[in-house]
Amino acid sequence: MTSPVEAVSVEAGPVEAVGQALDFTEDFTRELPCEDGIPLENLWHRLQINLLDDCVHQLWRGRTDFYAGGNMFVYYSLQQVQRQDYKGPDFFVVKDVDGSYVRPCWVAWREGGRLPDVIVELLSPSTRGVDLGAKKALYERVFRTREYFCYGPDPTQGGEPELLGWVLGRDGYEALAADERGWLWSRVFGAWVGEWEGEYHGARSRWLRLYDAEGRLIPTEAEAERKRAEAAQAETEAERRRAEAAEARAAALEAELARVQALLSNQPEKPSQP
Repeated sequence: MTSPVEAVSVEAGPVEAVGQALDFTEDFTRELPCEDGIPLENLWHRLQINLLDDCVHQLWRGRTDFYAGGNMFVYYSLQQVQRQDYKGPDFFVVKDVDGSYVRPCWVAWREGGRLPDVIVELLSPSTRGVDLGAKKALYERVFRTREYFCYGPDPTQGGEPELLGWVLGRDGYEALAADERGWLWSRVFGAWVGEWEGEYHGARSRWLRLYDAEGRLIPTEAEAERKRAEAAQAETEAERRRAEAAEARAAALEAELARVQALLSNQPEKPSQP
């Protein structure tokens, strides 16, 4: 998500102390902007964010102890508010929080100082420098985000996307090494982060998706529903075939019984003994 402020400054200090630095009343918090009116760069950008959100919710289906957000502001410090430096990652996930309700923006002092555990930025020629520079430093030094991934540029615009990733170590971010497929392992997700080529919401392209530990694609909600429907249809068809086979066996037994009865009735009667 873009910001009116081009440069991203990195301020030090524990995020947990944000609420103590200023009396963040509910009225004050409610007045914080939650969007900048700047649209996402293109359709692929928007769909990729939706796809990641979809996949994470399928990965942790039925759980409400995480929050996944995309293209929304993240508020983390007094200095940020004073500068009106409104920004947020393209996609992020925070674990161990109440994810049962939607937030218009992520406000750290409302969340016990919690900030994203995973962030994904979608690279483009206009954002690559900031995403790999100032934003990476912000996520590393201030957010202390455990894992940071970058993917892009948009392949629908002729770009050749690359996948980059870092994990937070003792001394800062350490680059993740890709496997032979070009995938990166995420300890936060307990899954692989990798590229996939296919159709999503009618758009065929290359996308960033999640794979389980065995390399199986984590399905979207629609894909999972389609698989369940196909499985149910297959089971219905199998049941129909079993019923037809049972009817055929019953008919064969009935025909055999009739044949045996006919043979018995046509045999001559034995003469009676004197």
